[in-house]
Amino acid sequence: ECAKLLRLATKVTIAGGALYVAYDSGLLGGSEQGSEVLGKAKAAFPPAVDEWVKYFGFELPAFPKIGFAPVEAWNSGVHSSISALSSGPTAVGDYTNQGLQYLKDLAK
Repeated sequence: ECAKLLRLATKVTIAGGALYVAYDSGLLGGSEQGSEVLGKAKAAFPPAVDEWVKYFGFELPAFPKIGFAPVEAWNSGVHSSISALSSGPTAVGDYTNQGLQYLKDLAK
């Protein structure tokens, strides 16, 4: 019973700490702020990996280059969603007309 409580407390502490770090670094802010933090992380990550490789003495495979801009992904997601919502009533009307026509053809 005590071990389960200790594991739960540890998990909650780790999750809370990760959430605090993400909030404090600006990852949970706006898209511009998130892009800036992501750029800083991408710049800091390779030197940190080099230090770990020197310390532990093993070689890691090269990391793939990823060109990702959260602002662009967010904007394209918003455009897709709005486009789907705006064409929704027309599509429903078209499908209704097709269904009615199918039923009329069956009734002949």
